[in-house]
Amino acid sequence: MSLAGRHRVPVRLRLGGRDPRALRPDARERRPGRGARGAVGVAPRQMRVLGVDFGTKRVGLAVSDPTGTLATPLETLPRRAGKRPPLAAMERIGRSLGVEHVVVGLPLDLKGEENEWCAEVRDVGRRLGERLGVGVSFVDERFTSVRAERAVRSAGLPKHEREKKGRVDAAAAQLILQAWLDAPNIAR
Repeated sequence: MSLAGRHRVPVRLRLGGRDPRALRPDARERRPGRGARGAVGVAPRQMRVLGVDFGTKRVGLAVSDPTGTLATPLETLPRRAGKRPPLAAMERIGRSLGVEHVVVGLPLDLKGEENEWCAEVRDVGRRLGERLGVGVSFVDERFTSVRAERAVRSAGLPKHEREKKGRVDAAAAQLILQAWLDAPNIAR
């Protein structure tokens, strides 16, 4: 049969708008935990991700479910000013959960620019990733503490439970991690 009278449909349209390069095996590793979405015969890679909200007084932690879909607040570690960050405790928690990636909230200023605090947060994130032997991503964390405080307040908890400072930090880590998990499938 001749193709002379037939309309040719571009490959991209036959694949439902997906880029045909997404079917290549090497495309599976473009974003940890996601795989090539919608690619025929390619199952999404499952992994646990640790979310970190690094503050001056506390470090909030959150973890994703094994499928890398849903973030859950985990716990809060105390941090004393002028002391080393609790890297050993974060490493222990990360290893016990079997995390394969770390997402750290980056405290940008209101204009979205990095400041001195960002350098310290990047350093801590990088060192945690090295200790765990996993990749690290940084996410804009502006207003996550405010949103977390509102979420904790509206959760219907008794007042003495709502006022526990650690709840807000762990909830902020959850928001940071969930934002990363929900981000479009882009190279990281």
